[in-house]
Amino acid sequence: MSPDKMITMANQIATFFDSQPGPDQAARVADHINDFWEPRMRQQLAAHCAEGGTGLSPLVMDAMKDIRVPDEGAV
Repeated sequence: MSPDKMITMANQIATFFDSQPGPDQAARVADHINDFWEPRMRQQLAAHCAEGGTGLSPLVMDAMKDIRVPDEGAV
């Protein structure tokens, strides 16, 4: 997936959960990405975050601590 598409998708998820009440928006972003993004997409997101996360919402960056990223060899 292109990095721009991945950033857009992640930010759309964050925008939705940011509008929901409660203090657990980052955890809900992570849950959604864990449930619906395939392992390679989660790896790509983690790699982008490790490189600084340019363009990503702060909420996505905060959610990374709870996103399950498989080992590269496991995909």
